Amino acid sequence: MEIGLDFEKPVVEIEEMIEKLRKLSAENKGDFSGQIIELQARCDEHKERIYSSLTPWQTVQIARSPKRPILQDYISLLCTDFFELHGDRRFGDDAALIGGFATIGDQKVMIIGHNKGKNIKENAERNFGQAKPEGYRKALRLMKIAEKYNLPVISLIDTQGAYPGLDAEERGQAEAIARNLTEMARLTVPIICIVAGEGGSGGALGIGVGDSICMLRYSVYSVISPEGCAAILWRDGANAPIAAQALKITAPELLELGIIDEIIPEPLGGAHKNYAETIANVKESILRNLKKLTVLDTAKLLDKRFEKFAKMGVFTQ
Repeated sequence: MEIGLDFEKPVVEIEEMIEKLRKLSAENKGDFSGQIIELQARCDEHKERIYSSLTPWQTVQIARSPKRPILQDYISLLCTDFFELHGDRRFGDDAALIGGFATIGDQKVMIIGHNKGKNIKENAERNFGQAKPEGYRKALRLMKIAEKYNLPVISLIDTQGAYPGLDAEERGQAEAIARNLTEMARLTVPIICIVAGEGGSGGALGIGVGDSICMLRYSVYSVISPEGCAAILWRDGANAPIAAQALKITAPELLELGIIDEIIPEPLGGAHKNYAETIANVKESILRNLKKLTVLDTAKLLDKRFEKFAKMGVFTQ
């Protein structure tokens, strides 16, 4: 049985009871169908109550679940084909950020995204989805190829941030991300960005400028992690839940602020509860947004993209 987060304990306990009764029924040790139906109703009620009133910190915990779909899951369930392209043509091939040609529905696209793993070995090989400069330069090279062949760009964001190590800084981490922001702002093909898990800091923004910015319901998107914010403001990472509340990092909050354009629904409990349903929702969103964007001429597309980002940050005092 899956071990849940602290706030999920009531649900996990009921699910364990249901599983035990199902095993007893399968072993012909009695008819427990009535009890199972009753417990399932209670479980559904608890789920609705818990997941309809999550705190921002609880949403962060769901977004970070190692069981959430990763880029390879999206590619396998979203695309009918995928041909990976490698290298930035300057330094190397970053395994933390990958991309290539793909087909979604009937639409040829260039898909790029942060690349996490399913286990410790894979995560180590992919640097836990924390890209270095060569990763962002590879992403830009692929976006320029997409522009050359008039292919929309699909960006899947899921990283706690760009890699902060010395070697990344020596090779120009900040410059690589800044150049991507500039080049994506004027790319002449549609760009759809999907925040699939944790969208952290410049690491997310490096592939996050687009015409449609969408977030999965239990994902988060922030200029800094709650722990990092708490360490700066209070010199104590234990205040991360307070920081998460103040940062406005959840999908509903960011939609209200005009930072994102759409919330993509997830199953109750998070994307990891049902990969097929989650990725089907992502596919529907991508195809619907592509239908709206591909009819725009280049000048209109770029004007709308500029207007979208220019109006962010407006506030009243």
